Order: sequence, then structure tokens, then C-alpha cells
Amino acid sequence: MLKAIGQTLFSSGLQHPKFTAQQSKGEDYEVRTYHTTNWVSTAMTDMEQDPALSTGFKRLFKYIQGNNDKKCKVEMTAPVSCQIEPGAGPACESSFTVSFYIPEEHQADPPKPTDPDVFIENRKEVTVFVRTYGGFANSESCHAELLKLIESLKRDGMKFKEAPFYRAGYDSPFKLTNRRNEVWLIKDEE
Repeated sequence: MLKAIGQTLFSSGLQHPKFTAQQSKGEDYEVRTYHTTNWVSTAMTDMEQDPALSTGFKRLFKYIQGNNDKKCKVEMTAPVSCQIEPGAGPACESSFTVSFYIPEEHQADPPKPTDPDVFIENRKEVTVFVRTYGGFANSESCHAELLKLIESLKRDGMKFKEAPFYRAGYDSPFKLTNRRNEVWLIKDEE
């Protein structure tokens, strides 16, 4: 039964990074350890999440469409992740790193980006707390779900890093129902 549930959750047909799910205290979040993997990424600063995510997505989409040293198309994967390092205050720019997971066939030798604003990022193994939610994600829904995740982790006495945090989206903008979005906080291993 768990296998069927997992297949339903990841039935988008897109490759995604491998992780190990751990037992968690909370029913409203999951604990995952993601294995070391390569991602194609782009970084920027902005006052708002949604425009930064849009800019980053467009840069990375060009990469997977062949804007790379091998001029090869790279399969789309899920999730589109966005690492967010909040600014010092409400009127300050935040730092954003938007990333696509590089599919298995390119993990060992990813095509090199030709856009100077795009780079290959080797993400080391990391354990994250994950809260999943539906609908069309935006900065407001992401923030609300992040606060719920923080509240749950504090309730359960879990240690986590408040920044940076991640926003992850799994669906095409053309998918109207049963959408899947996540917020991630890194487990504090100290």
C-alpha cells in the first residue's frame, strides 16, 4: 500500500532526486534525507519571491532546451526548488537560488551552462523537514505553510535551521487540480 501511495505522489512521470524518508514524530510533516546530487541553478536577489522564481525558471528552461556546451536538450525534472535566504528586514532584498534537478543520465557529467548566470551545483547529502500543500503556490501560501512547519517542529522539539529555507514545486502551470508544493527546512545536526 505504501508503495502505491508513493507512486501516486510521484506519478508526474518526471525524474526526481532520490531520498530516504525517515520516521517522524509529526503527522503534518515528513523527514527526508536527500542523497548527494547535481542540480543546475541560478542565483539572484529580489524584493519578492514570485518574480525571482519566474526569472530563475526562464534561465534554467533555456539550459534544458539546449543552452549548454553540448547543445543537448535535458529532460525536465521535479521539483523546481528555490532556496530562499531572507533579507534583513521587510524592505530588504532576499537571495534566491532557483534549481532544477539534473536527470540521472546527466548526473555524472552534466552539460556545462553557457549562460554566465547559470551554474552546476553539487548538493551534498542533507536532511530536511518537509511540509506538503496543494493549490497554486505563491509567496503568501509559501510563507503561511512555512510558519505551520515551524510551529509543528517547535511543538515536537525538533532542531532546524530557520534560514535558508526551500520552496519546491512539482507541477506544470497547466495542471489545475491535485497540485503538489512543499516547503523545506534543513535539520540542524548540531
